[in-house]
Amino acid sequence: MPAPVILHGRIARLEPLAPHHVPGLIAAAAALDGPAGFTVVPHGEQEARTYVFQAEAAQLAGTTLAFAIVTVADECVVGATRFTRLDYWQGPLTWPLSAEPVTSLPGGAIPDAVEIGNTWLTPAVRGGQVNLDSKLLLLTHAFDSWGVRRVTLRADARNLRSRAAIERLGAVSDGVRRAHSRGLDGAVRDTAFYSILHDEWPGVRGRIIEQLAARAALRGAPLIPATAAALRPLASSPIG
Repeated sequence: MPAPVILHGRIARLEPLAPHHVPGLIAAAAALDGPAGFTVVPHGEQEARTYVFQAEAAQLAGTTLAFAIVTVADECVVGATRFTRLDYWQGPLTWPLSAEPVTSLPGGAIPDAVEIGNTWLTPAVRGGQVNLDSKLLLLTHAFDSWGVRRVTLRADARNLRSRAAIERLGAVSDGVRRAHSRGLDGAVRDTAFYSILHDEWPGVRGRIIEQLAARAALRGAPLIPATAAALRPLASSPIG
């Protein structure tokens, strides 16, 4: 499995999802009104504990790295996100095929392609710097630390807000898969797929930083300066 890490940003910090985040998840989810939308959000203590337990189990299985999104300014849990669908490409193809398992590296397995998803945020920070900084952290770790070739993002085709946010990042549409799966509301959903390739990452990174700088300027608090220094990859710290 990939090694768990804490990803440090200027606005947000991504911490491996753990039981001590349960109270924060409960508070963040309590501000969400109405029925379930397009992403699973845990409401109440039992759902929050189950949410964390399932995320930890998926991490042990090597299929997910889940994070709590914490604001740097006030240390509040404001949502969650994760790496999922980690792909490992075994190549070049040799013959005869070997049944030997892929050898893990000391720092954990390194995926060749990943998906970023299952993201939700409390309403107070939606559409702002927290989501942009979180995506910058995840993409920086995927492309600069792991060296992945592709990052996939997806959204229910009806979720126009999420699709617009993905497109603002600079992700390229890979099309809509019709009748792809069952949605949280029970309807058969179409799914819009997007991707960012390794060669596209520098342009996407610059675009995200520009958006962060623009939003900071609107708030009168230039926390994310659009400078060469800001273009340096953000640091990630191994746990332990």
